[in-house]
Parts: sequence; structure tokens; C-alpha cells
Amino acid sequence: MPRHGIFLLSKKGLSIVNQDILNLSSLAENARQRQIHALFTDPDRVGQFSLSAAGLFLDYSKQNITRGELSSLLSWAEKLSLKAKVTEMFAGEQINVTEKRAVLHTVLRAPAKVQQAVLGEGAGELAAAERQMADIVNKLCSGEISADDGETISHVLAIGIGGSYYGIKTALTALKPFHSTGLQLEVLANIDGGALMEKLAKLPAKTTAVVVISKTFTTQETMLNAAAVKTWMLEQSGDKDIIARQWFAVSTNLDKVSAFGISREHTLPMWDWVGGRFSLWSAVGLPLALAIGMENFSRLKAGAFAMDEHFQQAALSENMPVLLAMLGIWNRNFLEHGCQAILPYDHALRALPGYLQQTDMESNGKSVSIEGEALAWQTAPVVFGQEGTNSQHAFMQLMHQSQDIIPCDFIVALQGASDYHHHHQVLVANCFAQSEALMLGKTLAQARAELKAAGAGDEEIGRFAVHKTMKGNTPSNTLLLDALTPESLGALLALYEHKIFVQGVMWQINSFDQWGVELGKVLGNDVLSAMAGGESEQLSSSTTMLIERFIKQARSG
Repeated sequence: MPRHGIFLLSKKGLSIVNQDILNLSSLAENARQRQIHALFTDPDRVGQFSLSAAGLFLDYSKQNITRGELSSLLSWAEKLSLKAKVTEMFAGEQINVTEKRAVLHTVLRAPAKVQQAVLGEGAGELAAAERQMADIVNKLCSGEISADDGETISHVLAIGIGGSYYGIKTALTALKPFHSTGLQLEVLANIDGGALMEKLAKLPAKTTAVVVISKTFTTQETMLNAAAVKTWMLEQSGDKDIIARQWFAVSTNLDKVSAFGISREHTLPMWDWVGGRFSLWSAVGLPLALAIGMENFSRLKAGAFAMDEHFQQAALSENMPVLLAMLGIWNRNFLEHGCQAILPYDHALRALPGYLQQTDMESNGKSVSIEGEALAWQTAPVVFGQEGTNSQHAFMQLMHQSQDIIPCDFIVALQGASDYHHHHQVLVANCFAQSEALMLGKTLAQARAELKAAGAGDEEIGRFAVHKTMKGNTPSNTLLLDALTPESLGALLALYEHKIFVQGVMWQINSFDQWGVELGKVLGNDVLSAMAGGESEQLSSSTTMLIERFIKQARSG
């Protein structure tokens, strides 16, 4: 695909962005030829390419971009009416056009007066849900809800998948030092029976509460797991009333929830204007609140709201989510880097890369514009990552010495959460060093000089120097948190939510549907039917053969 033509098939956007795209494509040709470290001859670069917002600090000076190139990207964003689209989202316009829904996860973390202004009469329903959630947390933590013999509830199992899993898992892990209620939380998503067995082995049936999260209460994985846990709990506890007393649901399908045996008083609502992967701030966050308490849950939302305020109010050139989005588009579409590495140098943030895989790729993994046209450009990058320093001893070898350039986001807290302060100092040093090493690399001349200084002879230098070279020139952002707290985590998650939204606007796609997820569910039912002896003309001969081998093994086992 010609580089100067990668954006030119969108008929509706052509007249708006044509000149900007041509200009940016030309600038990118020059950018490919330069070294990032050469940009630091500008003594003001670090100050011009860093900013603070909502308690976070972003250093993006190691990106392969100049002020002029960034200004051109921001000019393009202005012509696409980015600011107006931000306003539309926060105001509750139906920006999810394929499902005819508003996108209002932000209102969940806003003060009551904002909720009233946006939702009108609906604000009362939201307030009632928040009170109900707080009541459930209080009753479980105080012992008002207990086992049949009065024994205190000790564990909570949350059952969900996708957006009803990743956000909860990430926040539970990240905020471990803030677990304050005494309840032990487990999260189950995988349909694999092995995962189910592993969780059940950790749980005492009599003193476990269960939260089932499913908007329709028909999600295959969630309901299969819920049914298995229900059977196990009834059998192990011998208490026929345990489901009504100790189970809770977050769903819109009250009839199915009641039929399952969960009382309406234990059922919290969901709303169509909250997408699953943005739902942590809603009653979906009940399991998190049961671990960290409502006060800390409110602090999490307050941190996100602070980022919301910044996102709405800051100029584009000083707007952290907008800048992250522009840098991502520059790397993805103009410098043609197809991946994005998320590298949290914090053990507590080890689940963050998985959360962002879903949030980013499920939102923006599209190839059709919001107008229904085939796109002429790539959208979401392949997002992956791992906690540092483990990543340094895994895939970062490829990042240093393969031909692929993989932009990175390094994330680290300046203050550690453990008592091992020297460990934290070494951890932070590794984080800063890796961003530097990925930018600088090592030339053949430097490798030869290094070997010579170590006493190697000419023959050895000739053989080994080339193996010690590293390409460098890998762009990165570094995000600093003063400390990992509910507020900073909330701001961090909101930062990435808004970055993804901005990129969706720039790519002219709907970031809030996920029709690709649905196809696998439909075909999964066809495969199950075939396994039960039915026939399906939709399945290929390959899949049919695999089903036959499964059936044969099942019969022989």
C-alpha cells in the first residue's frame, strides 16, 4: 500500500484531511531517516515534551517526533472536530451509532450535579444503584449477611468475562495494599474446567459469597461457570437457601436472575450506555468494592474524574490523552510500527497489559468506518506486554535486536509499596535504563570499542562485534505515578480509555461496538450442536474433522 495513499479512500473525510495527510506522510519520510537521540540537541526538548495531569507525569521526549510534526497531527484533529466529539460523548449523545447508544461510563464517576445535568431523571436511578451497592458492601463486611449458622462471610467469587472480568482483575491486583474489608476475592472467567477447579479449591462453600456479572444473564461462559459453582455450593454446604442469601448479580435481565435463584434485592443494574470494557466504575465494580471498601472505590472514581476534567478542559497541545493518541497514530500509521508494548514496572500492575489488550483491540480493532466504508488504513496496534523486569528477560531481546521497532509505554511509581526500598530503586533504574537503551541502541563501532576495552583481540572483535549491535531508535513514553493509589490507578485507566476514544475519532470508526466477538459465540453453538450429533453446513471440513477426533477420544475415555 503506497505510503502517501494510506488515508485516501475515505470519501467523506477526504476533503477534510487530504492535505494534512499528505503533509504528515512527507514528514514521516524524513522521520524514518533520523535518530531519536539526535532530537535531544534541543535543550528545551524534555520540557516541551512532558506534562502533568490528574496526578500523572508523562515524558514523551523519547518519541520520534518533532514539535512541527505533532502540531500537524493536532491540526488534523481540529479539522476532524475532536473537541466537539469529546463534548458529545460527555453530554450523552448517541456516538455508538451501530447500537444507537450513548457512551457514558464517564458519568458513573462524576459528582451528583454532573450526573443530574447529563442524565436528568436517570440520575436518581444511578444514585439508587450506588446506595444499593454500598448497602451490599456494608452488610457483607459487617456480618449482617452471613452463613446459615451465623458464621461470617470470608470469601467472594466474582464470575464474569471480558469487560466483566479484566477491569476487576486489574484493579484487585493493583490495589492489593488497599484491601481493607477482610474479604478474600477470587475472579473466574475462563470456561476451562481446570480454572473452575482451581478456584473452587480455594473457596469454603459455606462462607463464600458469589457475584455473577452478565448484562443479559445469558453469556455462555459466565452462565456455565455460575451453574457449576451453584451445584458445587449446594452440594458442599447442604444449605438450600444459600443462593438466595449469599449470591448477587449485576444484570439487566431480572427474570433470568430470579429464575436462577438470586433475589431482586441482591441484583444491581447495568445500563446500555456503559460498555463492558468501560464498566469498572459501575456496579460491575462491586467485587472490587468488597475488597477495598466503598471509600477507596470512591477514590478510584475520583482519580478517573480528575482525568476526565483534564481531558475535557485542556488544550489539545497540553492534553495527555490526546497526546498519547496522536503519538500512537504517528507510530502506527505514519512510521508504520504495528505493535504497542505496555511495560508496567510494578508487580501490582502486572494485569494491566491484559486489560489494555482488551480495551484497545476490542475497541479499535476495526476495518470499516463509522459511515460504513472500508478503511484504507490500519487501526488498533497489536497490544502486548508484561511486568518489568520479567519482560527484559523475555520479549525485549526481540525489541533490541530484531528489525521490528515496537513503541513502548513504560509505567512506574516513584514510591514503592513494599518495605524493600532498594529493590524498588533497582526496579526504577531498570525502567529508566530500558527506555534509554531502546532509544540509543549500540552501533558496530561502539560494540568494537567495547570489546577492545575488555581486552579482546582483533579476531575476536571481528567475530563478535556484530552480534552485540542493537538498532535503537525505538520510541517510548514514560508514565510516572507518585505512588500507586486508588486515585492514580483511576487516572491511569481513564487516560487509556480517552486515548482509545481519540484514536477512534481520528480513524473515523466506532470504538464502542464489538461485532467480531459475536461471531465466535454463534459458531461456538454450531460446534456444540455438531458434537451432540447435529449437522452444520457452516463448518469447514477441517473443523468437522477436529470434532470427530474429539468425539472419538471422549467415547474411548
